[in-house]
Amino acid sequence: MATEASVPAHARLQMDYETKVFPQSGGYGRYNRIVVVFSWFPNFAVMLNLISDVFYTLIPEKYHCKPDPQLLPSTFLLSNFSGQGYLDLTIPWVNGSGRSHCELFKYPPNTSDFSENVPRERVSCTKGWEYSHAAGLQSNFVTEWNLVCSNYWKIPLQHICFMMGWIFGYIVLGTLCDWLGRRRGFLFSVSLSSLLGVAVCLSSSAVVFLLLRLSQGAMLAGVFVSSYIVRLELCDPPHRLMVAMVSGFFAVFAELLLPCIAVLCRDWPVLQAVATLPLLLLLSYWCCASVFPESPRWLLATAQIPQVKRSLQEFSTRNGVCLQDEIYPGETLLSEIDTAYGENCQPRYHSVLELRRTRIIWKNCLILSFTLFIGTGIQYCFTRNLHSYSTKFYFSYFVRVITGALACIFICFTVNHFGRRGILLLSAIITGLSSLLLLALTQYLHGGLVLVLSVVGLLFSQALAMLSVFFACEVMPTVVRGGCLGLVLAAGCVGMAASSLMELQNNSGYFLHHVIFASFAVLSVLCIMLLPESKRKPLPDSLKEGESQRRPPLFLSRPDRDNLPLLRTRPPLSEYNPDNYSRLVSATRRMLTKDSLPYRIAVPSHSPLLSDSETQGQENETLREVAS
Repeated sequence: MATEASVPAHARLQMDYETKVFPQSGGYGRYNRIVVVFSWFPNFAVMLNLISDVFYTLIPEKYHCKPDPQLLPSTFLLSNFSGQGYLDLTIPWVNGSGRSHCELFKYPPNTSDFSENVPRERVSCTKGWEYSHAAGLQSNFVTEWNLVCSNYWKIPLQHICFMMGWIFGYIVLGTLCDWLGRRRGFLFSVSLSSLLGVAVCLSSSAVVFLLLRLSQGAMLAGVFVSSYIVRLELCDPPHRLMVAMVSGFFAVFAELLLPCIAVLCRDWPVLQAVATLPLLLLLSYWCCASVFPESPRWLLATAQIPQVKRSLQEFSTRNGVCLQDEIYPGETLLSEIDTAYGENCQPRYHSVLELRRTRIIWKNCLILSFTLFIGTGIQYCFTRNLHSYSTKFYFSYFVRVITGALACIFICFTVNHFGRRGILLLSAIITGLSSLLLLALTQYLHGGLVLVLSVVGLLFSQALAMLSVFFACEVMPTVVRGGCLGLVLAAGCVGMAASSLMELQNNSGYFLHHVIFASFAVLSVLCIMLLPESKRKPLPDSLKEGESQRRPPLFLSRPDRDNLPLLRTRPPLSEYNPDNYSRLVSATRRMLTKDSLPYRIAVPSHSPLLSDSETQGQENETLREVAS
């Protein structure tokens, strides 16, 4: 990795990107807005495939074993019993939960007594299961391969594997975006996720379905990371928040639309095909490079000079700004880039492994990963209380979607006014308080208060998660933004997988899960205070800029608060600057020696009695008087 001292002009040009390069290429002009709009559609496609996993793995509310005639005595005549009576004879009842899901009655072979007094043995299902329709679907991953009773553990395992794919994709493909570029990483991810989505529709077994979903999750993670980074790198500071939150509304729209699509599709392969269709449409970005171009900020940060010049010319032309060198020779942006980087400048790529040499960037990445982990993991504690209030699937589903939309609105109206760090801190505090109150007082509170605390906690936990992702993208340097954001998002997926770990153990560790995440939420309040503030600030491009970010004071104070009146000193009117002094001397010398002046300064020739050294001393003294 090249040191910053070896490329001072490079570093200086990076620092001036927001104020110099970006405005001269058209700023947040018409073309930038068009590209941002096209970067929102991948968010819709990704969320459609992510949330569809909820419908694939949903267990129907009612199901029971199929009756097995071989378990009944030879004297049994089906004609003597109605359908309901037949089920009563073959399927046991479980107090408080209706018919047994996993057991059948087995009668003695020669009995003719079918009353409850006859000795009957309980055995596991032998002929499969009969299911009621799952929410929105007639068949899904569960009913296709009978993943209930003894095979129930495969459902949370499938979700854990799906999240493992996302974790792998965030880390690997995020780093790939820093090496190959945002556009190449996006096209690679979209292509493979589309092919894997089609392959999922043709799954022939639960194992094949699990492996394909794991692979598709990894590719979908790459689509999300690359599109998220591009839309923020093409914006100026005032528009970054709104651009990111509108993409959140696209995700909310996908969640609202998915139940309707599931009702129309009825079967899970059809739903998977419909969810894959937007990904196939995104393949058109291969042909239309102008709708998803490479980020000029990343090209400049990695010193790819020919590419960045072409990119800036395209952006300036489409934004209605001209960057041709012939208009102002030697003074245009492209000429300054050539001067700053030189002719033989080689591209410099970075990876997240270089974070071990940093202190501020690594600390920010760790804290935001921690807050996102809490924001995604603690949501399970709130949604579980919603299930106790109402067992209907759509109730908890739409409450979560509506609170997600409200979280986007809350962030839009507060973050630009109060700052990223302040609202992140507020979200962590309210999330932690809601979790602690539910943990300590659930058995003493009325059901309505439990519902209110759960909704409030769910709302602010989602705001905490959204803002952590946005904050991480703003404070991470451009040269490692993909890898760092991938690490943060991978931590969020670990939090999402934690809920499946609880279900894998039949919720036996739920109380400990709730205690741990409530404690983490309180601890995150202290960590957030160590973060910098990125409101109205340019995105850092180099590792040096990322390391220069400092934590602002938590509370505003007067600048002269700590100054003692008796010891107050007045700052000097001017400070000596050797660069300014040398330039002044050079300019004066050129003026004195120039012939084409409007007036002629008569310089008397030195006396022949003076030596050359004395003459030189007089000239130096004259220059000092002029400079002073």
